Amino acid sequence: MKIRQLSIFLENRAGRLAHVTGVLGKAGVNLLALSLADTTDFGILRVIVDDVETARRVLQENHIICMVNDVTAVEVADEPGGLARILELLLKNDVNVEYMYAFSQRQAGRAALVFRFDDPDKAVGALQEAGINVFAHVDLL
Repeated sequence: MKIRQLSIFLENRAGRLAHVTGVLGKAGVNLLALSLADTTDFGILRVIVDDVETARRVLQENHIICMVNDVTAVEVADEPGGLARILELLLKNDVNVEYMYAFSQRQAGRAALVFRFDDPDKAVGALQEAGINVFAHVDLL
């Protein structure tokens, strides 16, 4: 189960993040999860939104560079060792984690993480075989 994520490229200067989130907000796009990584010159804002196509369109109309790619959202036990168990399973199945970030989950005792894998199909298969909940995009709404 793959979730579509927007990767938005930002110049690392004051106001760029406010501009992007303002554009999305004015278009009625809700941010469900996000991660921001930066270097000296630029940043990459990764977001999961409720309406990917509207978000992509309004960003492009405002000359904001973005790409859509697939990520996987996984339910993780919100307890010591919960993430370690997931990562050990992935390692055992020879799946590399390229990056990850957390997002808000409304179920008590559970956390949710967004992963970008080198082999998403293999990762999802291993996770589901181990009984780990993998979210569809609709589950996040």
